[in-house]
Amino acid sequence: MRMLYLDVDTLRADHLGCYGYPRDTSPNIDRLAEEGVRFENCYASDAPCLPSRSALFSGRFGVHTGVVNHGGKNADPRLEEGKREFQSLYSRNSWVSLMARKGFHTVTVSPFAERHSAWWFYAGFKEIYNPGICGMERADEVFPFAEKWLKENAKKPDWFLHVNFWDPHTPYRTPLEFGNPFKDSPLEGWLTEDILKKHKKSFGPHSASEPHGFGYETWWREYPRVPERIETIKDYKRWIDGYDTGISYTDAFIGKIVEILKKEGVWKDTIVILSSDHGENQGELNVYGDHQTADYITSRVPLIIRWPGLGSGVVDRCLHYQTDMAATVLDLLGIEIPECWDGESFAASLRGEKEVSRDFLVVSQCAWSCQRGVIFDDFILIRTYHTGLKNFPEYMLFNLREDPHEVNNLAENRPELVKKGIFLLEKWLTYQMETSENKTDPLWEVIEEGGPFHTRDKEEEMYYRRLKETGREKFLELLKVSRGKPISKF
Repeated sequence: MRMLYLDVDTLRADHLGCYGYPRDTSPNIDRLAEEGVRFENCYASDAPCLPSRSALFSGRFGVHTGVVNHGGKNADPRLEEGKREFQSLYSRNSWVSLMARKGFHTVTVSPFAERHSAWWFYAGFKEIYNPGICGMERADEVFPFAEKWLKENAKKPDWFLHVNFWDPHTPYRTPLEFGNPFKDSPLEGWLTEDILKKHKKSFGPHSASEPHGFGYETWWREYPRVPERIETIKDYKRWIDGYDTGISYTDAFIGKIVEILKKEGVWKDTIVILSSDHGENQGELNVYGDHQTADYITSRVPLIIRWPGLGSGVVDRCLHYQTDMAATVLDLLGIEIPECWDGESFAASLRGEKEVSRDFLVVSQCAWSCQRGVIFDDFILIRTYHTGLKNFPEYMLFNLREDPHEVNNLAENRPELVKKGIFLLEKWLTYQMETSENKTDPLWEVIEEGGPFHTRDKEEEMYYRRLKETGREKFLELLKVSRGKPISKF
């Protein structure tokens, strides 16, 4: 049995054709969906990058591993405190370790471990290829490693190959010779002049006024696909064109990988899984080109599973965590899912035996803000504990079916739904604490340590200076008074 896991960093599901996007960003990914099962409601339990892949590869939520931040105490797995065996928990129970123990030859092509100093990520991998550009790789710099390995090994049995592409992540750096495939393609149109005007009157790192970060950074000038600021809808189109072009560029190289597998004669029987570590806000909640929230856009990930003999052209609309996918793979391979895992198998759905779905989901963010989102029925309730220098109230409620871009906060008008979301959140947290060896919620550890890693210390001072220098002292004073607490009005 052969398995390919295509891991595309920062890939929004709703920017793929197979998820209904009107632009032709993903013809090769779309063909995968036609041959497999496309999951409409799959979510990373913890975002962004480091917490997300920690949850996926360990099978455990950040509330249990402690990995919820990008720096500080909660950027590393908690110590096993005297219970560590000769091999660590990751070596014994991680997704890849369990597959390797089953007899798979496990291979990764990814700079992820180096980028985040997440050396636990290598647990279980027999071969490791790091392109060496620390997450700034383009698809043409990742592909040669996969190409060489597949040409030499594709016909061998029982391998698992993880290939990690990064092109949709800022800065948008697709080679200019690739052109702009979307030059004449209109935008979806959800971001109106009125919404953009409101965004420009607000504040926050990676808001419309500073989409590149905190201050007058000039690095963006090296990347001609992006504007300095998003002042107009024309600027926004240029920004989205850059993002979509990164997706299109990745898709082209995914097509090359598929062609190798076909040429080697193994495509028919190869399992292919495509997903991402998180989505990407592109104006939602006034965050442009980043992943700073526990909302629908950042937390939702694409998931396509092409498993020969288990569905073709099928759409699964049930609620799943991304780590449920890893549990499902183990289940289908006959590998026992560790008792400590939070991931649960939905293999019965793939087999067509019965519909498997979570009743509700809780998603978390602690690297750019401290938030938890509860997804239930057609809604998401987002509770903010620390704003991360942004204009967030304590509660935001959105109807995802009617308002997927999270424009209209219904929290004040639908108190009964806010109450339901709070109840579900408390129910979830109570269970997580009961099943945790460390009874401390890592979200509060992050807040006590000084807040989300990307908006504390020097970054905070840089943004204060940015606000002062741009005549926005009123926001500076508001942030100094709130000290990270949710902002009701400004």
